[in-house]
Amino acid sequence: MRAAAIQLSVTDDQSPSARRDAVAEAVRAEARRGAELVLLPEMWLPGFFGFDSYAALAEPLDGPTARLLGELAAECGIRCCAGSIVERAPEGLYNTALLFDRDGSLAARYRKIHLFGYGSRERALLTRGSEVVTCELGGIRFGISTCYDLRFPELYRAAAEQGAECFLVVAAWPFPRLDAWRCLARARAIENQAGLLGCNTAGRQGSGVFAGSSLAFDAWGTPLGELDDRPGVLRVELEPERIRAARREFTALDDRVLNRLG
Repeated sequence: MRAAAIQLSVTDDQSPSARRDAVAEAVRAEARRGAELVLLPEMWLPGFFGFDSYAALAEPLDGPTARLLGELAAECGIRCCAGSIVERAPEGLYNTALLFDRDGSLAARYRKIHLFGYGSRERALLTRGSEVVTCELGGIRFGISTCYDLRFPELYRAAAEQGAECFLVVAAWPFPRLDAWRCLARARAIENQAGLLGCNTAGRQGSGVFAGSSLAFDAWGTPLGELDDRPGVLRVELEPERIRAARREFTALDDRVLNRLG
C-alpha cells in the first residue's frame, strides 16, 4: 500500500478555512501521485497549542472537517487517516483521530487515551479516551494512536494483540523532544514487530515549535524514511507480507513470558 504522510505547517497566521483548503489541495495532490493511504497530523485545524480555540473549533463526527475528509477519501478513492479533530460529544471534548475508507465511510475513530499535561492544557480541556482501536483496511490491520501515546508501550502491545500489523501515529510533537520522538517510534515498531508510520506537525504556533520529522519504520525497526522540520510529504510503501514474514522468521511475540504469568 502506497502511503503518504503529509507534514503540515500549523501557524497562527492561517485561518481554519484556509487550513482546510490547503489540506484538501494536499490530499488531492497525493492521490494524483498514486497514494492509497494519506495520513495527516494531530489537531491540524486548531493547532495543538491553540488551546483557546479548542471549544470554538470543536465539532461532532459529522461536522465540517470530518465531512471534508470523508468526501475527499471518496472523491480520490483513497483511505485517509485524517489526523485528529476536537470532537464535541455530549460528555465532553475529545482529541479524536479519524480513519476513512475509500468510499468515504468512517472506518474507525480513536479518542486519545493519554492526554498531555507537561506545559500543556490538553489534560485540563479534554476528556480521556478509553478504547484501543484497530481497523483492517486494504488487507492491513492498523493500530491508531496519537502523539503522547508513544510513551506508553502497553497501548501498542494491546493493539498488536488485536492483530495490528502497522501503527499509524498522528502527532504534534515538539522540537525540544525530537530525539524521544525518533527513539520511541522505533521502539514501538521493534518490540511489536510492526510497521509504523508517524505524521508530525511542522511550524511554530505561539511559543511552541513543532519537530516535524515525520517518519516510518518496518517491522525490524529499519528506517524507511524521515522528513526534516519543514512542511513536506513522506512517501513510503507499506508491505504487510514483509511484516508477517518478519514475525514468522523471528518469533519474539510468541516468546513472551510475563504476560502468561500470574
